[in-house]
Amino acid sequence: MAISKSFVQCRYLNSLAAIFTRPHRLNYTKKYPTLIINTDGSSFTVRYEEPRQIIKLPINIWTLSEAERKLRLEQRKPKKKIKIEDDLDDSYDSRRYLKYVKK
Repeated sequence: MAISKSFVQCRYLNSLAAIFTRPHRLNYTKKYPTLIINTDGSSFTVRYEEPRQIIKLPINIWTLSEAERKLRLEQRKPKKKIKIEDDLDDSYDSRRYLKYVKK
């Protein structure tokens, strides 16, 4: 009894398929242990619906002092690139070193 190729369908899925991406599901059947980090630095573990390791809660900048708020807003801005121009001295004279060369 011969089986046609259109009937057999192999996808070669194994446990390594989850390495590259998370499973794309609408509903997860179990909850995963997840670490939640508060804005003050404290942390606790909860059971979360999606497979994540850490969730960091955002900081409300309006509750900070004026100096801390300015520092946080300054850190969000893109860094300015500093251009360093090297002024090379081109006064190299090779005849000064002829006395060190053996003939």
